[in-house]
Amino acid sequence: MTITPESVKILLHSENFGDRIKGINELRQLEKKIAYELIRPMVNDTNVRIRYAAVSQLDTLGGVNLEDCKQLLLDRLYNDPEADVKAAAADAIAGLKLTEAYPDLEKAYHENPDWLIQFSIVAALGELGDTRAFDLLKHALESDNSLLKTASISALGELGDIRAISLLVPFVDDDDWQIRHRLAQALGRLGGEEAQATLQKLVNDKSDAVAEEAKSSLL
Repeated sequence: MTITPESVKILLHSENFGDRIKGINELRQLEKKIAYELIRPMVNDTNVRIRYAAVSQLDTLGGVNLEDCKQLLLDRLYNDPEADVKAAAADAIAGLKLTEAYPDLEKAYHENPDWLIQFSIVAALGELGDTRAFDLLKHALESDNSLLKTASISALGELGDIRAISLLVPFVDDDDWQIRHRLAQALGRLGGEEAQATLQKLVNDKSDAVAEEAKSSLL
């Protein structure tokens, strides 16, 4: 059966959850401008899974109208009742490189105690690439949540700010091999003598995965 804007619209307006999900998936086969207009109402669907699926697609469709898409995403970031939809909104903001929305991400991070939202914002900041995120990532690095620390280490590596090196080096002796693995990746991106010296230590890490990553980062 041929997929057309009309056939997808029928699915999206169905009362059946499965039809609406199918419609959202079929949007990928339409012209982006048309798909964007059809997906806009779905970010406010009554079903959380529909909202999540719709918001998650905005990083590929939102480029046709960035300003409008930014407003949609900020609305979900601030007002959606579900943490995973807020998290998806943060991901999409980063995917679209909406650096003007950085203050909103920072505000949402500090106002939401939910670790999933904070984790998604921290993970998104590396991709966003806005150097204003340095202090927020430094704050996340001090978290008791290992997942949040791991995401912060990665984001600092992606951000490319060499001030991060002195913050990251102490993690060379962290008990969590996943943190040491991300550390090797981050230091490889940041470069410099101190980063290289720490990578030399990680080459002999008791975890094979960490040691291999350190070797790769030194090449």
